[in-house]
Amino acid sequence: MNDTIQTPASEGPVSARPRPSKPNNSSKYAFFEVVQGYLNVAADLVGLPDDIRTMLSQPKQEIIVHFPVRLADGSIHLFKGYRIQHNNILGPYKGGLRYHQGVSLDDLKALASMMTWKCALMGLPLGGAKGGIKFDPRAFSTRELQKITRRFIHALGSNIGPGYDIPAPDMGTNAQTMAWAMDTYMNTVGYLSHESVKGVVTGKPVASGGTHGRGKATGQGVVHCIVRWAEDNKFDLEGSTNIIQGFGNVGSHTAILLSKLGASTIAVGDHTGYRHNPEGFNGHKLCEYVKEHGSIDGYPGGEAITREEFFATEADILVPAALENQIGAEEAASMKVKLVVEGANGPCNPGGEEVLAQRSIDVIPDVLANSGGVTVSYYEWVQNKRCETWTLEEVDRRLQKKMYAAYGDVVDMARRKGCSLRIASYAVALERLAAVYAERQVWP
Repeated sequence: MNDTIQTPASEGPVSARPRPSKPNNSSKYAFFEVVQGYLNVAADLVGLPDDIRTMLSQPKQEIIVHFPVRLADGSIHLFKGYRIQHNNILGPYKGGLRYHQGVSLDDLKALASMMTWKCALMGLPLGGAKGGIKFDPRAFSTRELQKITRRFIHALGSNIGPGYDIPAPDMGTNAQTMAWAMDTYMNTVGYLSHESVKGVVTGKPVASGGTHGRGKATGQGVVHCIVRWAEDNKFDLEGSTNIIQGFGNVGSHTAILLSKLGASTIAVGDHTGYRHNPEGFNGHKLCEYVKEHGSIDGYPGGEAITREEFFATEADILVPAALENQIGAEEAASMKVKLVVEGANGPCNPGGEEVLAQRSIDVIPDVLANSGGVTVSYYEWVQNKRCETWTLEEVDRRLQKKMYAAYGDVVDMARRKGCSLRIASYAVALERLAAVYAERQVWP
């Protein structure tokens, strides 16, 4: 068995090759503050009552746990884990678990709040949460990662549950991680009712209660948004070109799905570097290479380029599917694309988005574009509750309907209010949250 865990996002096993250039000081980026800025603009736009704005401005709970794990060499390492529960007015908290050395309270608060907006926008009976552990999973064996995961889930205890808070995969975690998490919960907190607690996590392997279509769900949602944009703008995807930053779960599935529509991926990048192939990459072959090697580093197809050259590559569509704060004013000014579709959360910072707006480059925001993942996670949760298994065709049909409806709602809001698609996405979500608060009010 390979002794490293393959991560579903852009992060793979560590390469000895140094990163060719750095992003925009992401370690100092006030991500939560940026998200709050969008919230405030959208709240003003729809006349959100001040008391609801105040309640939505901070998470309901911020859980921090420290837990020891004995590693393979016999040493004890103390890990720091988080679970941020932002809002559950619409239903149980929902959000991923991130394993990454850059995990911070600020970022998780931002991501948890974004999950609240996504679920509201998509019309899901779920709230927003996010969690993770601050460590580099690539530095640990598979056996150690299992022990770390189990101790983390045990430490969270009844703070998660199928009717209360439902984790899912995120950067540095995958379906196997979710299987460990479910099994740990079943044999500790939910040991008296194993089958009824399968829905404690989503993103599980299909054999362990997962759903067909979950692996490609986020990328599929990205492509649904691209298709709707192309229809609205009378743009022919057949023969078009795209560039993708991050070739993990989201980026790879996006490339493969776009290729089926006749779109060619001519530049890709991840944490090890960037490559360009004017003839287009074979998405399937590159995906298999990344699964085997952990990154695009050393891939024989195409030529190596710098990060700056990647963003300046002439193409029709850019899909940033790596980390937040990747596109600032400098990157936006160099772009030669018609559309940016945020497969990652927060890849465009406000300065970059302002330049893109000035240059009339459309942006389909993260809250809309990458919400296919949580939508299919909801379908998995429903199947677990009903003891059902849906076909891939059924999942795909439901996801397309949801994504198309949400896209239409956002575009309609943007046209009515004269705002960007990002602010429109927040506005749609806030109106739905406000309606529930108005009906239920605040207890006592």
